[in-house]
Amino acid sequence: MASPEIEDGPDGPLAGHPQALRPLTGELIAAVLANRGYAVARDDDGDLVGRWDSSLIWFSRRGGSGELLQVRTVTAHRFGIERVPDLHAFCNAWNHDRLWPKAFVHVADDGLAQVCGEVTTDLERGVTPHQLDQLVDCGVTTGCQLAAAVADLPGGAVR
Repeated sequence: MASPEIEDGPDGPLAGHPQALRPLTGELIAAVLANRGYAVARDDDGDLVGRWDSSLIWFSRRGGSGELLQVRTVTAHRFGIERVPDLHAFCNAWNHDRLWPKAFVHVADDGLAQVCGEVTTDLERGVTPHQLDQLVDCGVTTGCQLAAAVADLPGGAVR
C-alpha cells in the first residue's frame, strides 16, 4: 500500500507534516480513498459511497462537528422477513467472535431484511492521513468479510 503521507501539493488534503493531526474532513477522506485507488462517488447527502463486489460501503462523518468516522457496509443479499430471527442470531455470533464491523439487521420498508456492518471511530482530536488510511482499510476489509459470510447464509438473494 502506498502511504498517504506524501504531499499532494501545498494546499492538498494530504499536504503537511505526515504525523500532524488534522480535522476529519470529507476532502481528507476522499483523498485517502483516492490514494488507495478506490472508486467512490458522493451521494445526495454528500457522503462517499463505493461498491465492493455487490455490496455498498459508505464513508460518512457523524457527530455534532463531523468528528466521527463511520464506515458502513450494506450487504447485497436480502432476506424475507421470516429470516430475521436467524439473521439476528448470525449477527450476535459475528459480534461475539469479531470486533469489526459491528453487525446488525435492517428491515426495509419493503419488508426485506439485510445485514449491515459499521466501524465507527471518534476522531475529535484529529487524525493523520496514515491513521485514516488504516481505519478505511479496516472498514472495507472487515465489511467485505461480513458480506462474504452473509452471502453464504441460506435464503438470501441479491435483489
